[in-house]
Amino acid sequence: MKKLVVSAIALAAVAFSAVSANAGTIRLKMGDALAEDHPTSLALQHFIKEVEEKTNKSVRIKLFPNAVLGSEREVLEQIQNDAVDIARISASNLENFNSIYSAFTLPYLFESEDHFYNVLSGPIGEKIYGATLDSGFRGLTFFDSGARSFYTKDKAVNTPDDLKGQKVRVINSHTSIRMVEMMGGTPTPLAYGEIYTALQQGVIDGAENNPTALTLGRHGEVVKYYALDEHTRIPDFMIISNKAWDKLDDNQKKIVKEAARNATKYHREIWGKAIQDALVEAHDKMGVTISHPDKAPFLAKVMPIIEEYRQDPAIDELVGAILNAK
Repeated sequence: MKKLVVSAIALAAVAFSAVSANAGTIRLKMGDALAEDHPTSLALQHFIKEVEEKTNKSVRIKLFPNAVLGSEREVLEQIQNDAVDIARISASNLENFNSIYSAFTLPYLFESEDHFYNVLSGPIGEKIYGATLDSGFRGLTFFDSGARSFYTKDKAVNTPDDLKGQKVRVINSHTSIRMVEMMGGTPTPLAYGEIYTALQQGVIDGAENNPTALTLGRHGEVVKYYALDEHTRIPDFMIISNKAWDKLDDNQKKIVKEAARNATKYHREIWGKAIQDALVEAHDKMGVTISHPDKAPFLAKVMPIIEEYRQDPAIDELVGAILNAK
């Protein structure tokens, strides 16, 4: 049934591209794996509204949320094949196209939210946006996907030793897999949509994500402990295919870039509240115990992977620049 639904949406996407009410209107398709009411999806909708208003609807963008166009990796393939024009993609998936993105999946790279925004809003971010031009797409802006922490069903995680013997869902990223291994856990890559059932059925003992996974993802109905070790803060990026970008005239490009930056500002405003609301709801309404473990033992466990990645000169240069920007 899911494949049939996806196929129907995909056909609607084709129809969206094919039909134009006004001659000269540029119609673009945007793919996103998140639900329509997720703060990041709301920021994408903010972007779309601004672009359409400021271009007098000469650029029209339709958002296809809830992974109806496929997983992030599948959407990336469609971006390269010009079947999708714009998407929100995690850096953990972009590292498969350019290894420089793997730096953003390293644990404890950013010491704070301010550090994160200062780095990606400046020259470092601009340089990253052009890293995938040879792969057929470029970056427009970034979004904070929140600090990721461990949450578990039966055993609180206060130190890395508490992860021993625990099957922990991770994103399908080499860095994330190695990180959990070094902390003593058993990494289990799964799609986000499979986490709830896997927790219910005991396929995994826990996962790691930002606090909204407990509430918007309803994982707090199954798990009992959330440890704010905040091991990673992996950015999402809004990307656009080179072909779609080349369709825009100079004024339209300027509007799209400005709207993208404004979407990031809007997202930051609503994201902080969403995180705090999620923690309160998870604790007060779902019965999840929230803890604040000492981060030092976790950092000590993963230092080898940081040094390993810094053997790559390009990654070393980027990591050095990020750390120097604290």
